[in-house]
Amino acid sequence: KLVPIIKLLKNTFPNIVISVDTFWSNTVKKVVNAGCDIINDISAGQIDPNMFDTIAECNIPYIMMHMKGTPKNMQDNPIYNNVTDDIIEFFQKKIEILKSKNLDKIIIDPGFGFGKTIRDNYQILNELKKLHVFKLPILVGMSRKSMIYNLLNTNPQEAKNGTTIVNTIALQNGVKILRVHDVKEAYECVNITNFIKNI
Repeated sequence: KLVPIIKLLKNTFPNIVISVDTFWSNTVKKVVNAGCDIINDISAGQIDPNMFDTIAECNIPYIMMHMKGTPKNMQDNPIYNNVTDDIIEFFQKKIEILKSKNLDKIIIDPGFGFGKTIRDNYQILNELKKLHVFKLPILVGMSRKSMIYNLLNTNPQEAKNGTTIVNTIALQNGVKILRVHDVKEAYECVNITNFIKNI
C-alpha cells in the first residue's frame, strides 16, 4: 500500500522528505527502495530482530523511540526506577549496537505516552536536557496526547493550547524535531523560541 504512494509523492514533489513509521524490517526494504527518506520505529528494534541490520544496510536516518512493553500492554501499570534514567540506559544500549554496525544517522524519541504515566511524561519533559548526553537529535511527539488533555480535564480537540505549551518547553530544552498535528502553531513555537535564543 505504501510503495505506490511514496513513488507518487516523490514524482510529484521531488524535494519532499518522507518518513515511514514501521517496526518491520521487510517494510523498511520496500519503502526505502521506493524513495522513503527516514524510518521511524516505535519499538527501537525490539519487535523485529532484523531491524538494526536492515537499517544499517540501508544507511538511512533512523528514529528510534523508547516504549515500555508493546503497543498492546505498554500502559498496563508502567513502573520505573527513574523514568528518565531508565530511558537513557535503554538508549545507551541501542546506540552502542547501531554504532557497532556503522550507523550514526540516529534520532532519539523518549516516547511520550508510550508506557508512561502522566507524572512520568512530565518528568521526562522537565528533564529533556539529560538526553543530550548522546549528542544526537531529539524528536518528541506530544501533540494532543492524553498527558495534556487528561491533566487539563479536556479532550484532544481542545488540547491545542496545551500542546503549544509543552512543545515550547521541549524546544527550550534543545529538542530538534516536533511531531505534530497542528503545523502552523508548531511553526510559530519554533520561530519564537529561535528568536529568543538569538537575542
